[in-house]
Amino acid sequence: MNIFRLAGDVSHLVAIIILMLKIWKSKSCAGISGKSQVLFALVFTTRYLDLFTVFISPYNTVMKVVFLSLSYATVYLVYMRFRNTYDAENDTFRVEFLLVPVIGLSFLENYAFTPLEILWTFSIFLEAVAIMPQLFMITKTGEAESITTHYLFFLGLYRALYIANWVWRYHTEGFFDQIAVVSGVVQTIFYCDFFYLYVTRVLRGRGKMTLPMPV
Repeated sequence: MNIFRLAGDVSHLVAIIILMLKIWKSKSCAGISGKSQVLFALVFTTRYLDLFTVFISPYNTVMKVVFLSLSYATVYLVYMRFRNTYDAENDTFRVEFLLVPVIGLSFLENYAFTPLEILWTFSIFLEAVAIMPQLFMITKTGEAESITTHYLFFLGLYRALYIANWVWRYHTEGFFDQIAVVSGVVQTIFYCDFFYLYVTRVLRGRGKMTLPMPV
């Protein structure tokens, strides 16, 4: 465990807590992509199938349980508790365009052709693109509430910190996970434009992040 890994996990946890508090306090999931939340729940489910068979550390086990629980709790809030506020009309990204290639890649690129390994690889590839329905929704509506952008910022920060973690581990341990690193870099790239808008618009005190209108 190094500081970058720990900070990345904390950023990830903060992002999910921000999202859940936003939904719970406002009693609304407006502006939140339910499809992205379902994809993240699928990511954690397929990644942590070894929860009861492989023990690494108390920290690792607790974090697995926390992320699984919070991801399903978020899906429940969006599709059950506050379903009347869910903006299905704008959450229209075709997730099959993500799932089909991710499934295919999982069978082609993995470290061992076993069910658990393929599902782990699937979770890594899927996490890289799971945010796309949310970003698509923001693009479609043209704006996002500041609290939603804070959630996205901490998600992007989590991935950026994990890249630093991988660099640190490579230099100190000689460890290099090609699948995780490439997927993490791809995921971080998706956030780059958002980071710019977040800094130039949200952090300047605007209530919402409004996308620039095309010329």
